[in-house]
Amino acid sequence: MLKQRTIKSTVQTVGIGLHTGVKVSLTLRPAPVNTGIVFVRTDLPGAPSVEALAHRVTDTRLSSLIEHNNAKVSTVEHLMSALAGLGVDNLYIDITGPEVPIMDGSSGPFVFLIQSVGLVEQSALKKYILIKKPLEVKEGDKFARFEPFQGFKVTYEGQFNHPAFKDMGSSVTVDFSDTSYVQEVARARTFGFTQDVEKLRSMGLALGGSLDNAIVMDEFRILNADGLRFADEFLRHKILDAIGDLYLIGHPLVGSFVGHKSGHALNNVAARALLEDQSAWEFITFEDNQHLPSAFIEPLATLTTQPTF
Repeated sequence: MLKQRTIKSTVQTVGIGLHTGVKVSLTLRPAPVNTGIVFVRTDLPGAPSVEALAHRVTDTRLSSLIEHNNAKVSTVEHLMSALAGLGVDNLYIDITGPEVPIMDGSSGPFVFLIQSVGLVEQSALKKYILIKKPLEVKEGDKFARFEPFQGFKVTYEGQFNHPAFKDMGSSVTVDFSDTSYVQEVARARTFGFTQDVEKLRSMGLALGGSLDNAIVMDEFRILNADGLRFADEFLRHKILDAIGDLYLIGHPLVGSFVGHKSGHALNNVAARALLEDQSAWEFITFEDNQHLPSAFIEPLATLTTQPTF
């Protein structure tokens, strides 16, 4: 994954927003080098665009919402996670509503959508952000920390007070040098509790939530008939979310991230703090595979053709 990448051709899907309950059409289009990830609200006058960047985040209540040019797009983290996991640098995302569709509650459907058209290598080298020194942000008993690491590794630590969580432990680490994002992270679904639904809906949230797009629990058990996809699916989904939130930094990270009880809000605070402390990181590129960390090799398998522009 030495050069920038975009998708081979345009691809479209339709779904509903988890929080808004609004049906939207989502169209992914190839973008030139150095474009980054750009959302386009095609339903609004003038089709205003919003860059998927950490400083565009204006709301982190149960999701990450980005805003610019009088346009908002919420719940971007699962799609951003899929783009990070597959190594997509440049993309236009046309959306006909205010929220990215939730699909099945994971990033798996977005991975499938992108893989269905394939990726192309572009002419410019990919820029990575290399973590040079530890950087940590705290909020009460929560923290989010970046550390130097020759690869990409994400740890989530958290304890949930519910019977469904008792057998999964309180921490999981995914080192992408020996773990597949597509197989081991992308399929992990979001989750929620029935006792929270009424409160959330009174806040205008979770209006589109159902057993089809989330793991739902009452006070004692998981209500989904098919159960869990992983024994620690809840923790893996937190890692999925963190990867999506961190990709709003604008480039893939060479380093380690630890989130202790962190969520979208603290992930965004950490991303902004990193970008502001230019002594903590530097841009790097790789001229050949010999020096490329193994964590970034797997997505090369999704490459299907030579540059288109």
